[in-house]
Amino acid sequence: MNLIENKTFDEERALYGSKELLIKSCSFDGPADGESAFKECRDITIRDCFFNLRYPFWHNESLNIDNSVMTEHCRAALWYSENINITECKLLGIKALRECKNAKIKNCEIISPEFGWFPKKSI
Repeated sequence: MNLIENKTFDEERALYGSKELLIKSCSFDGPADGESAFKECRDITIRDCFFNLRYPFWHNESLNIDNSVMTEHCRAALWYSENINITECKLLGIKALRECKNAKIKNCEIISPEFGWFPKKSI
C-alpha cells in the first residue's frame, strides 16, 4: 500500500482510479474547487483527513475512512460505492451516503439531509 501524507489536493479527480493507497493527514480543499477526488478507486484507506470539496467518493470499492471530516460543502460524499467502513468521522454535507452496498458506520457525527437514500427496486 502506497502512502500519501500531509498533502493538499484541490484539482478535479485528484486521485481518480487509484488503488491500494493510504491517505493520511491530507486536505481536499482549495481554489481550484475540483470535485470527485476519489472516483473509481479501490482499496483506499483515509485517516485524519479534511474534505471540503464536492463528490469525493464515487464508484469506489473497499474504502476505509477513519477520523476524518467532510464539511457542509462536501455534498454527495459517498455514492455508488461498496464495502465501506466509516469510523469516528463527521459527515456534514447533504446527501452524504447514497446507493452504497455494505456500508458500516461507527461513532460518527452525521448532519446530512437526505442521508442514506437507496431507491426502491421493483422485482
